[in-house]
Amino acid sequence: MSLTPEEGRRLHVLTLLESRRITTAQAAEALGITPRQVRRLRVTLRNEGPSGLVHGNRERQSPHALAPTLRAQVVTLARGRYAGLNDVHLTEKLTLVEGLAVSRATVQRVLRAAGLASPRRRRPPRHRSRRPRRAQAGLLLQLDGSPFAWFGAAQPACSLLAAIDDATSAVLAVGFRLEEDAAGYLGVLRTLGRTVGLPAAVYTDGHGIFVRNDAHWTLAEELQGYQDLTQVGRALQTLGIHHHVAQSPQAKGRIERLWETFQDRLVVELRLAGITTLPAGDAFLATTFLPAHNAQFAVPPAVAITAYTPVPRGLDLDRICAFHYARRVAADNTVRVEDVVLQLQPGPGRRSYARAVADVVQCLDGAWRVYVADRLVATTPAPPDPGQLRARNRR
Repeated sequence: MSLTPEEGRRLHVLTLLESRRITTAQAAEALGITPRQVRRLRVTLRNEGPSGLVHGNRERQSPHALAPTLRAQVVTLARGRYAGLNDVHLTEKLTLVEGLAVSRATVQRVLRAAGLASPRRRRPPRHRSRRPRRAQAGLLLQLDGSPFAWFGAAQPACSLLAAIDDATSAVLAVGFRLEEDAAGYLGVLRTLGRTVGLPAAVYTDGHGIFVRNDAHWTLAEELQGYQDLTQVGRALQTLGIHHHVAQSPQAKGRIERLWETFQDRLVVELRLAGITTLPAGDAFLATTFLPAHNAQFAVPPAVAITAYTPVPRGLDLDRICAFHYARRVAADNTVRVEDVVLQLQPGPGRRSYARAVADVVQCLDGAWRVYVADRLVATTPAPPDPGQLRARNRR
């Protein structure tokens, strides 16, 4: 007998418990039950195997199930007197004429089980056209990156990241990166928060920067039943920005057409200005190219009132738009993220933070911060040249 997803999860957690990879308390927390229930399930699993986890009512007939004689009567009428009626019409006849108290869903389920399809033909595919713009600026932003030889064929290719408003086609944040990466998009979000405000939603592709596409699960993720968000996904969630994932390049038509324009115009403008480096390109975009581009190509929104919301007072964009790592503090009051070891200062009354769970943050300028229970307990200064930051191992 196959297990339901919930029963399969119970089996998985109990298997971890049997192999002594987790404790009874951890298993109880993961399953949302008491340790006593965990011990009872563990005994059942040992005595009866996985089938012992199956609910006792499985495959028992519901007391509300349609009687076999009534089921046969519905099928007979559908094949005979009422042949050719659609499901709704047939239900009406069975209820009003035959006096059978059955619902449309029940009739549909009985007929499909008997191999009787609805005579009503499916509607033809709906005509699809270009999606209309959102009515207000800030309701939806499209984020994307484009790898291209932006500084000419003689220079290495790099990626340009951009955020374009769906309602106005205004390009609100851009940045050159050696490659499309999480740090670049975190910088885009921080720029948006500091300039126009926070949008209601963003639209991206299914890149691993935005959504988890890997098959690796940590033990903590196995216990909680879902994978952690990506660094960018976490920032979007913290900022209250809804995230929509496009299923095709055509769905992001607004920003895909922007890349055609940029590859036609920006490359020439950079060449005419003699710009060949990423920092100089960023400065040129911000001061010269983008203002002219938006003045020429942006359109007014249908509704003048903006949907951008200001960053709430007290919200630290530098902390949110950064890389976060959960680490447990060692006995010597240090935390480690790969090759980086950070020393925590004593707490109030020379309190130790050993064994506490810390939020280790690397800001976009390369500086490190460590928080315990939302208290800042360690910092490092930003290096002179942090280079291109990368996401490190989660655990």
